[in-house]
This record gives sequence, structure tokens and C-alpha cells, in this order.
Amino acid sequence: MRFDEAYSGNVFIAAHPTYEDAQVVIYGMPMDFTVSFRPGSRFGPKSIREVSILLEEYSPYLDRELTEVKYFDAGDIPLPFGNPEKSVNMIGEYVAKILKDGKFPLGLGGEHLVTWPVIREVYKKYPNMVLIHIDAHADLRTDYEGELYSHATPIRKAVELIGGGNVYQFGIRSGTKEEFAFARQNLNFYPFEVLEPLKKVIPTIKDRPVYLTIDIDVIDPSAAPGTGTLDSGGTSPKELLSAIHEMARSRLQIVGTDIVEVAPVLDSSDQTSILASKLVREILLGFIR
Repeated sequence: MRFDEAYSGNVFIAAHPTYEDAQVVIYGMPMDFTVSFRPGSRFGPKSIREVSILLEEYSPYLDRELTEVKYFDAGDIPLPFGNPEKSVNMIGEYVAKILKDGKFPLGLGGEHLVTWPVIREVYKKYPNMVLIHIDAHADLRTDYEGELYSHATPIRKAVELIGGGNVYQFGIRSGTKEEFAFARQNLNFYPFEVLEPLKKVIPTIKDRPVYLTIDIDVIDPSAAPGTGTLDSGGTSPKELLSAIHEMARSRLQIVGTDIVEVAPVLDSSDQTSILASKLVREILLGFIR
């Protein structure tokens, strides 16, 4: 776990050189050991960093520049390949250190299972937290073909930990009949759409700490083909960006976030990684003041 020196590989554009006085820590979770279709998201963090050089440091949406925020790129957590349980524990230990030091964790995945240990650590610090989950898939299975550690299970684990009344799902358009029934009965469930229902929810959670997890496959495959489990009929990049800006302008108390399931090997044009990189920029400038 490296916090005392700058990452020696590619870093996110304009990253701050030192951990100590950084407000935000960007870290990668290169894991795709439990995916149910196509692997490749373990290369997502590296790709998001590499394409960030294409970004302007200025956001015309928010009228801010990246130089206004101190963020440190800690590189990727050295996860043991093929061992999801140990990897989950290592991610949790890593994020616990970031939170203990009073810094904002910004994770890059990796399959969506990587979000589970982060939620667990954030909940320890903020027991009244809210989880906002933006995704194509419900991720509410108790297991996937007998495997408890699966990218189909992280939100169900979160519900069991923090309670379904504290979980808000947006954009969901894929899952089993049982998952949809469970979500409608137990969660704050807004399938198929993101921006409009989010606008209605924000005033009700404005005074609570919020963790935000974004699965890139919430975007329609026409605009983000580089992900392992494609599902047509998704939202647009413009709508997702607008959702981030809505949360930023409403001054939601976002205490951490992640972007997961970017699989660059499945997108020869890198448009999925480029979109994720832009989302990182807007998160940095929208949520860190």
C-alpha cells in the first residue's frame, strides 16, 4: 500500500504529487475475477489514467479547473489475481486508511464487486450513510451460481449492511424477476431513468453523507461498448454527466465514489475509457470544494 510516494506509472492528468496534503486519493482496483460474461475490467484503471491526457483541465459545465483541487493518484492496489475474497479484504484495508486520514476516496474499477468492501468501510465512518447506485444491472443476487463473491452481489450485500431504505438505485434495466421484486419492495428503486428521479430524491437526502457508485454499463452500449456485460436501452453520456452536475450543484454530501466495469480491451476506440475519464474530472470538480 503506497501512500508516501507518487505512483511511478501513468497518473490521472494534473494529479497532485504528494499524498499528505491531498484532498482526494484516486486508486485503482484491478479485479475481474468473478465476471459472468467477458473479462477485461482489471485493465480499466490503467486505461482511464492513460486517456485522461486528452482532457482539458477546465470544466465548462462547472467553471472550475483541476488545479483547484488537490488529488493524489496512488496507482492500483496490488490485488492477488484470482483470489476475490482476499482482494476484497485488501481493498477494505486500503480504503480504511484513506478514510482515516480524512481524504475522499475515488476508486477506479474493476468489476462491481470491488465496491462492496468500500461501502463497508464508508459505513463504519458514516453509519447514517446513503448509497446511490447508478447501473444497468440490479446487482441484488445473494449469489451467482453458488458464488457469494460475485459482481452480481455487491448491492445485495450493501442492503443487508445498511438497510434497503438507505439504498437508491437509478437506471436499472436488467436483472432477474426476483431482483426486481426485491428492489421494488425493499429499496428506493428508480429503474430505466437516472436524471429526473434523482432530481426528486436529492432534497430528501441532502443532509446525509452519500456514497456514489457508477457502473459504466448504465450508458447505452452505442456510447460505451467497453464493458463486460452489455445491455441495450441505456442512458446517454449527457444524462449521466447532468446527473453528476445536479448532485454537485445541489451540494449533496458525497463522501466517496467509484466508477467500475470499464473494460478497454473490448473498445478499440477507447471511447468508454474517455467517458469514464471525463466523469472523473467532473466528480473531482463537482464534489470537492
